[in-house]
Amino acid sequence: MALTNIQILKAVTRDKPYKLSDGGGLYLLVNPTGSKSWRLKYRFLGKEKVLSFGQYPHISLLEAREARDGAKKLLVKGLDPNDVKQKQIYEAKKEVANTFELVALEWHEKHKVKWVVKNAARNLSMLKRHVFPFIGTVPIANVKASDLLTAIQKIESRGHSETAHRTLQICGQIFRFAIATDRANADLSLVLRGALSPVVVKHHASITDPKEIGQFLRDIHNYDGAYLTQQALKLAPLVFVRPGELRHAEWSEINFEKAEWRISAEKMKMKSIHIVPLSTQALAIFKDVHNHTGHQNYVFTSVTSVRRSMSENTVNMALRRIGYDNTQMTGHGFRSMASTLLHEQGWLHDVIERQLAHSDRNKVSAAYNYAEHLPKRREMMQHWADYLDALRGGSNVVAINGKVA
Repeated sequence: MALTNIQILKAVTRDKPYKLSDGGGLYLLVNPTGSKSWRLKYRFLGKEKVLSFGQYPHISLLEAREARDGAKKLLVKGLDPNDVKQKQIYEAKKEVANTFELVALEWHEKHKVKWVVKNAARNLSMLKRHVFPFIGTVPIANVKASDLLTAIQKIESRGHSETAHRTLQICGQIFRFAIATDRANADLSLVLRGALSPVVVKHHASITDPKEIGQFLRDIHNYDGAYLTQQALKLAPLVFVRPGELRHAEWSEINFEKAEWRISAEKMKMKSIHIVPLSTQALAIFKDVHNHTGHQNYVFTSVTSVRRSMSENTVNMALRRIGYDNTQMTGHGFRSMASTLLHEQGWLHDVIERQLAHSDRNKVSAAYNYAEHLPKRREMMQHWADYLDALRGGSNVVAINGKVA
């Protein structure tokens, strides 16, 4: 006989659990504590089993009957309702454990060892500011392309097109990581290709006219600021490394006998050892600075603490003091200055690119070719220093195919 809601409500507790049958294997188990839970007794592959549907009144009589009928349909299909339920629970837990934010944090933790600390922090900051608030709590397999696009377009609408593209690129790496670990099926960044406005490339401001370079170098040598800042300014055009690489130079990296500066892979943007051949002019600057900070770790120490390196804004601020604003010259501009002039002078593109430590198409070989073209690079670096000296002296210098005329 089928149960009624009145029977269920009037069911009293006993010393031991007892059953109120509804038919078709469905029954309500009344416990001594007063709790009442729905159960279904069934047979699968000749074995008696029990399936729980939840407690009354959270699960009503009608809902319990619907669950029973659903379980019966599974049995007809040859499926065990308990197995189906456990799989659903597993998938639900999997979704909760694999939200976009949790997968992104896992991806970041695994890959941050390959990045410069500053870049690792920047990547995480972009996700926290621009992506997590929109799709962070959504299971990564359930993220919709339209939701991701909304988040990215918010960045673009504020005029930060380059950041929008960079953030989308990072999201693509996260989706591919999720696919590889069987937690997503598609890289939504590919779906959104073309949805953002193209980035207008802004090159770092630099001076490339030889006459203007001559005056610029004279202005550097007449700079009357702090000693270490003077020397950093003088050294920057001779070595044309990235500003962060210059200010983090350590004495342990400088080999006076070999006349080279060997920067560890951990400090480099491309995570490959980089050798900077030192011209006689660059070597002289290092030797002079060694008399002041040679007993410290960093070549260019901070004004506030010798245990820290020079501030990242020091060189740019010095450039402003000598009269060059950020539309004329920046700390990065020394690199484009050298690249432009050396290419014009006929030096091999591969030699210049290797000295600039630009990305190698073959990332595997890049880890081993840090000394590639080194003899030619030594020759080029000395030529470059001599050329700059001539410009600073006011000579009308023409360099063709790496030779000063």
